Amino acid sequence: MTPADMVLTRQGLRFLGRVLPCTIGRGGVTRDKREGDGATPVGVHRIVGMLYRPDRMVRPADWALPLGPRDLWSDDPRHEDYNLMVRAPYPHSHERLSRADPMYDLIILTGWNWPRAERGRGSAIFIHQWRRPGAPTAGCIGLSRQDLRSIAPLIRYTTRLIVPDALAD
Repeated sequence: MTPADMVLTRQGLRFLGRVLPCTIGRGGVTRDKREGDGATPVGVHRIVGMLYRPDRMVRPADWALPLGPRDLWSDDPRHEDYNLMVRAPYPHSHERLSRADPMYDLIILTGWNWPRAERGRGSAIFIHQWRRPGAPTAGCIGLSRQDLRSIAPLIRYTTRLIVPDALAD
């Protein structure tokens, strides 16, 4: 571990000397991630990108990429684009990244099962805004809007998300 790593703990997400309240997947933390299980996967996950809604916020970091209304994330394990960003129109199962709610206004992408996804091992493991304190995610890490925006400029490509094995079931 390095000081620049984000580490999930039972108290929250530790990053740069702070512990931020967070939410995790409704399925808890798992060693055996599967598509649709709602669990947050154990592991050391590289940060591989940052996406943001330019119509709702200023660029949070110089390497963040803007999201548009046609941007989607494939969650169809039967398709070759599984666990990749795709564009509408897209006939296979997907998640819309430009949502009506603010949950995906800022998305930090992890390297879970990416870029060459093992089909069915889970997709779209992000760090994003929570729905509300205590409300679980579908497997991602959720933070308050304020905390997410405050850490975004401090994240680098060398930053990792560490989900310790000790947190699994």
